Amino acid sequence: MAPRIVFAGTPEFAVPCLRAASECGEVVAVYTQPDRPAGRGRQLTPSPVKAEAVIRQIPVRQPEHFKSAEARKALRELQPDLMVVVAYGLILPQSVLDIPKFGCWNVHASLLPRWRGAAPIQRAIEAGDEESGVDLMQMEKGLDTGPVLLELRTAIGPEDTGGSLHDRLSLLAAQVLGEGLKLLRAGVRPIARAQAANGATYAHKIDKAEAILDWSQPAATLANKVRAFNPWPVCEASVGNERLRVHAARALPMTQHSAPGALLACTRDGIDVACGEGVLRLLRVQRDGGRPMSAADYLNARNDLRTA
Repeated sequence: MAPRIVFAGTPEFAVPCLRAASECGEVVAVYTQPDRPAGRGRQLTPSPVKAEAVIRQIPVRQPEHFKSAEARKALRELQPDLMVVVAYGLILPQSVLDIPKFGCWNVHASLLPRWRGAAPIQRAIEAGDEESGVDLMQMEKGLDTGPVLLELRTAIGPEDTGGSLHDRLSLLAAQVLGEGLKLLRAGVRPIARAQAANGATYAHKIDKAEAILDWSQPAATLANKVRAFNPWPVCEASVGNERLRVHAARALPMTQHSAPGALLACTRDGIDVACGEGVLRLLRVQRDGGRPMSAADYLNARNDLRTA
């Protein structure tokens, strides 16, 4: 029998999971964050999950929180068998977790207990992790501390960015949720596995101030940050007395003795900058008010920097 599902999610990452839930159960309502101002006109804009729910003609609810008895009563009246939570943006109190018959499932974009918290995709790349994945978790009161029901893994390649890994994990999230829901539909409860006691790390929310490159750091560290923060918030750096956004870069394992931030070479291959350890080659940059461009195209307008 198809379970009655309440789906709670907000960003684009959660949309494939909403589709999977709709295919494997009866989604009786979608909860998502209230419409927010967006774009140059700052007009109220629905979340991607709300837009998908409207297309599927699923009732949408957008409470600010579940602190009121009225909000919890409205959820209870839906008589959900299960609540599926994917990047919803609210921490659910125990009084909400207890409402559905089978509790609440969360799909989290990391291999728990590593990278609990708000920004697991970017933090994994920033830290130089070679593997990530998605966990289907039984929610409990703690932040991403619940037992894991199912897991899918994927390698993080040297060219992966926050954007590419986000898109891949979004599809894996839908796959792992679909597998769990098919088991539940067949009358089988996925086996819960407690998270490891050791190895917990927290993926703190990204602050735009973190995106400023510190040339005193090792080049490998900065290269990972550039990948992690693409497409948001995008790293920034001072290069040739100009502030540039850095969309792509590569660490070169070169020995050099120049001051951090010094320009070592500016050629069609890229802009080589001295770091605390090694050299960072800038491959794709963006000037204020401009569009992203290759380093070669940028140097066409900065002949004063060109060295070859």
